[in-house]
Amino acid sequence: MANRKSSVKLTNQLSKYFFLSCAVLVSLIIISIVWFVGVQGLSTFRQASVLEFFTGTNWNPETNHYGALTFITGSLATTAIAIILGGPFGLAVAVFMAEIAPAKIRSLMRPATDLFAGIPSVVYGYVGLTVFIDLIRKTTHSATGYGLLASGIVLAIMILPTVISISEDSLRSLPNTYKEASLALGATRWQTIWKVLLPAATPGVLTAVILAMARAIGETMAVQMVIGNSSRFPQSLVSPTSTLTSNIVMEMGNTPFGSTWNNALFMMSFILLCISLLLIILVRSASRKGESH
Repeated sequence: MANRKSSVKLTNQLSKYFFLSCAVLVSLIIISIVWFVGVQGLSTFRQASVLEFFTGTNWNPETNHYGALTFITGSLATTAIAIILGGPFGLAVAVFMAEIAPAKIRSLMRPATDLFAGIPSVVYGYVGLTVFIDLIRKTTHSATGYGLLASGIVLAIMILPTVISISEDSLRSLPNTYKEASLALGATRWQTIWKVLLPAATPGVLTAVILAMARAIGETMAVQMVIGNSSRFPQSLVSPTSTLTSNIVMEMGNTPFGSTWNNALFMMSFILLCISLLLIILVRSASRKGESH
């Protein structure tokens, strides 16, 4: 009996140290990535101007001009367009699946929504390249059809699974007493959804939107295929431009490691990393807000 207790105690101790070691290892990996990308990126400013990098639009490494405002603007603009287009539509689908759709329809729509998340980004990019680019060119009479609008539409479709799944789970996790109390007071179904359920599910919806933003701003291949990959500052929604991710993937393979050009691309990566960390903090904040309510 004593040997068994000793064995169980030893197993518990080993399990504790194993999981602790895994947590420490993951933390060290994350810190190492942030440190490496940050050090390489900040090395840019040994030879380049901080002010020019963040406010300049002239990106010409051959003449030592590293203005990254074009790419920063492109990333933020495509993400904003994606959220504006995809956010409300995804939330509407989530409300339909959670509160309106019959069980049979819901059982079909949920797997279909999950299937969207498994489609490779290059497929979305190809659809955008063959369908949306031509449609935008004909509709707006632009020269090419490439630009922020095409990228935003593709990203809006790509973020739908995130918005729909998390928003639906948030709505379905609400206590039935919320709905029952609202209906008992004479509210209609739509009044209950709009005035009671959606406000109660706000933390979950915010989490869905923030995670969708993180998905959109970090997307590379689909955006690279439809944005035009020009270092010119966007003059309109249908003028070719570039984002942080698309410029990194286009130029990283052509730069010597440790050069100012290479470090500038690492600095772009560091900006994306900082934005992602900020979005993660916002998700945690929204989650804590939901728990407090």
